[in-house]
Amino acid sequence: MKITLPGLRAYAGLLASLVSFRAAAADALPGSPNLRYYYPVPAANPPQTISVDVCVYGGTPGGVSAAVQAKRMGKTVALVVFRKHVGGMTSGGLTATDVGTQAAIGGFAREFYDRVGKLRGFRPSEAETAFRALLDEAGVKVHFEHRLAEVKKDGNRIAAITTENGNTFRAQMFVDATYEGDLFAKAGVSYHVGREGNAKYGETINGVQFHKGHNFTVPTDPYRVEGDPKSGLVWGISPEAPGKTGEPDKKVQAYNFRMFLSDAAERLPWPKPAGYERARYELSARYLNKNPKPPFQLHAGDCNNEGAFSTDNIGRNYEWPEANYETREKIFQDHVLYQQGLAWFAANDEAVPAATREKVRAWGLDPGEFPDTAGWPHELYIREGRRMISPYVMTEHDCMGHRKAEDSVGLASYNMDSHNCQRVVIDGKVRNEGDVQIRPPTPYPISYRSIVPAENECANLFVPVSLSASHIAYGSIRMEPVFMILGQSAGTAAALAIDAKTSVQKVDYGKLQERLLADKQVLVWKGKAPAEAAGKGAPAPLPGGGAVDEGTQ
Repeated sequence: MKITLPGLRAYAGLLASLVSFRAAAADALPGSPNLRYYYPVPAANPPQTISVDVCVYGGTPGGVSAAVQAKRMGKTVALVVFRKHVGGMTSGGLTATDVGTQAAIGGFAREFYDRVGKLRGFRPSEAETAFRALLDEAGVKVHFEHRLAEVKKDGNRIAAITTENGNTFRAQMFVDATYEGDLFAKAGVSYHVGREGNAKYGETINGVQFHKGHNFTVPTDPYRVEGDPKSGLVWGISPEAPGKTGEPDKKVQAYNFRMFLSDAAERLPWPKPAGYERARYELSARYLNKNPKPPFQLHAGDCNNEGAFSTDNIGRNYEWPEANYETREKIFQDHVLYQQGLAWFAANDEAVPAATREKVRAWGLDPGEFPDTAGWPHELYIREGRRMISPYVMTEHDCMGHRKAEDSVGLASYNMDSHNCQRVVIDGKVRNEGDVQIRPPTPYPISYRSIVPAENECANLFVPVSLSASHIAYGSIRMEPVFMILGQSAGTAAALAIDAKTSVQKVDYGKLQERLLADKQVLVWKGKAPAEAAGKGAPAPLPGGGAVDEGTQ
């Protein structure tokens, strides 16, 4: 290959730009002005009223698929998005896709992954590029930085929604595609936050659960002065009683950011965030000196929570589902501070074993992703918010195949997966509570009735993301491919409801099923039990109200 002088100059300029970006990103991370959940936006001048057939609120994968599908079926569509991005967690860092059984994924979801070129391990920017292309090709108008302020109803139907900037969206059909269920809550639809008790739906792994997954593998003292309960608890441990197995509570499984990492020379170093609090990591220091494994996943690409004290900010998100936007922003920033602080602590604090520090310092943020937020993911992983309560609630019985919905609008197949909900003291030692990993024996159908409210509450609304499910069943359903599947089904049903001039509850399921199958949705599992999904039942109870699942990590 011949190297010319202009080529050398271009290469030198590229290197200089890369170095400059790396330095600027490292400086910007602790206080990046773009790393926000909520921020002021200008008022519309003048305010507009946008009238469409279908209004989708929420830029999650479920929102994108619902909007694209309704537009492909000849309807006018508005996709209303809270911030500047589409794709939710799929473009916000979660690219090690939680698949379950690959053959259960069809329709728009399959089309999206084919567009990206792989099912797992793609880059977040590739995902957003694919989502935007699909929206552009379908001709969907996206309204960025529109935050829901008011819902206007006419009887049992939503007439319009108004956003904070003053714009109003009128539609025949609405889709709530948010992770939190913000639209259906303002529309007066019933919902639940937290964990139901086992008794509510006759389940066995709902409510308080003590399992081995992501827990302390060696005894670790919880007190500020080790061995002295009177000294108080170190940061991050709840003083509340842990509860008994199967009891209900209002606690929500932990959130985190899915960091996209690199070990390349141009990686962005771990930032020390403004407001760093060393006391937050005292428990981690104690544990790492007994179990010196890095406190989160370290590999190229999407890195998740792993182990007893990791990126999950346990117990700091309980208010999020029902909080106003300002409170959510405070919670968001607390999660930024905690997780950036944990990474800096693990790489630099002398209380961390030297070999562990060295391993963590060998990695950093990938400079090619999230440029607007200097390499840090812009999306907080809202694993669970509100969950609608409709006439059909998906439960453990559906996941385990004890009940099968006859009005399937897609399949789910992943573990009944809950991250920890609290960190407590049991017998003088620290313990995490809430992690569950129980596999369904086969892919199972999701009921159409679980994505629509009761008709008396709302007759023109679909909820494909914060659908009607118990906490533990939602843990299996809440995977990004499934949200795309359910979003497509919602968009299809919305178009059919408009054509038939009927409510969402009275859509002809035969016609819906016919169209979904034509669009290559997978509605019934006809295969054998996948070897990787061969599940087992509920964990056996232990004395004192705990339980252990011997198969979890």
